[in-house]
Amino acid sequence: QYHVHRHDDPAVLARCEEHDIAYVPFFPLGGGFDPIEHGRLAQVAERHGATTAQVALAWLLASSPNMLAIPGTGSPAHLAENLAAAGLHLDATDLAELTA
Repeated sequence: QYHVHRHDDPAVLARCEEHDIAYVPFFPLGGGFDPIEHGRLAQVAERHGATTAQVALAWLLASSPNMLAIPGTGSPAHLAENLAAAGLHLDATDLAELTA
């Protein structure tokens, strides 16, 4: 639930939270190797008028105050899209749907 692709990180994240350390997931959006076009992400993205990548980043950021997602980018437009994810507010319904 803390990472879009790998679910082996929760224990490390919990430890970071205990010690007030930032947690930076490696390839938070799959690094371009594994697309994130999951149905649940797409449904939430459509409701918010956002991309699936923006919802995935917002989901990561909502998972913990210690989360520091640093997705790669190859263009200023993509950078702007990634930054906009920080302003996307996922409510309890969205988060429940994503973690189902």
